[in-house]
Amino acid sequence: MSRSRLAAALVAVSASTLVASQVTGTFPPVPLASKTFASPADLPYKVDTDVGLVRGVQAGYNICNSTTENQESLCQTAYFNNFDDWCIWGPKDPNGVVGNIEGEMIAWCSKPGHGTRVIPQGALTGLQWIQTPDYVQAVGFLDQTLVNIAEGDWGGEMDPHGADLRGNPMGGVLFSTAFGGSAPVQVVEWHNFIGGNKFCFKACDQSKPNAAHFCEHIFDRIGCDYNIPNNAVDGVFEHCKGDNQDFPGIYTENGEVKTYTQPAESLGAISTMPYQPKVPPHSECVTFSSAAVFTGLPSASKPLSTAAPTSSGATTSGTRTSGGAGAANTGTATRSGTAAGAGSTDSGAERVAIPLIGAMGVIFAAVFLS
Repeated sequence: MSRSRLAAALVAVSASTLVASQVTGTFPPVPLASKTFASPADLPYKVDTDVGLVRGVQAGYNICNSTTENQESLCQTAYFNNFDDWCIWGPKDPNGVVGNIEGEMIAWCSKPGHGTRVIPQGALTGLQWIQTPDYVQAVGFLDQTLVNIAEGDWGGEMDPHGADLRGNPMGGVLFSTAFGGSAPVQVVEWHNFIGGNKFCFKACDQSKPNAAHFCEHIFDRIGCDYNIPNNAVDGVFEHCKGDNQDFPGIYTENGEVKTYTQPAESLGAISTMPYQPKVPPHSECVTFSSAAVFTGLPSASKPLSTAAPTSSGATTSGTRTSGGAGAANTGTATRSGTAAGAGSTDSGAERVAIPLIGAMGVIFAAVFLS
């Protein structure tokens, strides 16, 4: 949802049904990306303690341990350590439409031990893990219904920013041991796309100068192929060393370096792109058996309904040329929320959900976002 559309929607909410004192603003005093913690042991129960803001309160919690580790966990502390130990963001309830609940996603991890939900047996069908000089990334294939994403949902993007600077999910934090040392350190810059039975996740090394550029958060409509270029193959599990990619949105044409600008969603679906993403070279790849690595996983349990989401959303037409968390969506799809591929007509980076809010808050938020 663009800021102008959100402002209009906020103004349109009927003041007669609201309590004027409920909402006092939109933006937090301290953005999520500015909240840093030396270790998971330093986390508060909730990272986001703001009240009275447009999107409500944090859905889960951040102190996670053996007492919270189950398939109903609401842990929002994720880890991204190695090819056999990583997490993604997913819905807490079955049949979730990612674009509608990006702010409420919780951690689903590849192994027990983090106090989170654990990705069920059989959900993962392929994985490519690549470590580069400046970041680590994972691109995977999965049955997304087993992590509570509705069948047919092309998904969306999670990152620590968002239009209101509270992040998606709100209060969600990430730690990693991938950049040296045995103790997990906080990763401030990261992004995660998931949908269309595919996901990609990149965590950027904060000790390097370009973490914010490699983990850019403004290209939420063009998916994995442009934000995390890769050649991952469904059915293959491998880990590799790789070179850094170009910064997302930066490309070279006829020797000239150019910057892509993502069009406003009001202009409709993204049907063409001015460039093709360049997959950086990688080497030292080692294949592995998923059964040998992803152990201790709970049995899979299908939700009662896995029908395609029916929430209202924009319709695009044409031929989809890439997977759901991939790039060029020129396909026929009716969906709500942020597509993980290009052509989404709703922006996760600009999404601010609208709960029942105070009448004065409606007016204030509309002014702030216009």
